Amino acid sequence: MKSSGPKTLVLGLGNVIMGDEGVGVHVVRALEKRAPHPNVEYLDGGTGGFILLEPMQAAEHIIMIDAAADGNPIGTVTRTVPRFARDYPPTLTAHDIGIKDLLDLFYMLDGGRQVVLYAITIDPRQPITMDLSPKAREAAKLAVEHIVAELAGLAKPEEAPVELPLSTSA
Repeated sequence: MKSSGPKTLVLGLGNVIMGDEGVGVHVVRALEKRAPHPNVEYLDGGTGGFILLEPMQAAEHIIMIDAAADGNPIGTVTRTVPRFARDYPPTLTAHDIGIKDLLDLFYMLDGGRQVVLYAITIDPRQPITMDLSPKAREAAKLAVEHIVAELAGLAKPEEAPVELPLSTSA
């Protein structure tokens, strides 16, 4: 069965062996199980870089999820639309420069589309582990809920999309 409608790319970023830094990948994996849809591609972007440009160019809508060291309280989930690298919150590993450069290149090549970013504030001082901390786990659940709602809005073009507020986990 061929799907119709615009393609959405949901891209989780991060390094899962670095604990909370991999929260974006954990979120995209949870979304893939919870909200399968023929017009949505879920992609574990890992620490990515320019290799992610091709799937981004193939999508009409792009949602990225990444960990951030942005000065907000740990567990804060922020929805933004970064237009340039300077709009992207500080991240924690080697993908910091690559993703910022990727966004700049993407917008130069495909200026008409936007990228929605869900940044999850984490504590950069953590042990190497494949598990999320309790605050990151709660923030990931909150991000999943917001993204599911956003994807539902994209699936119904007759309805205006909902802007999601800044949210903080307890």
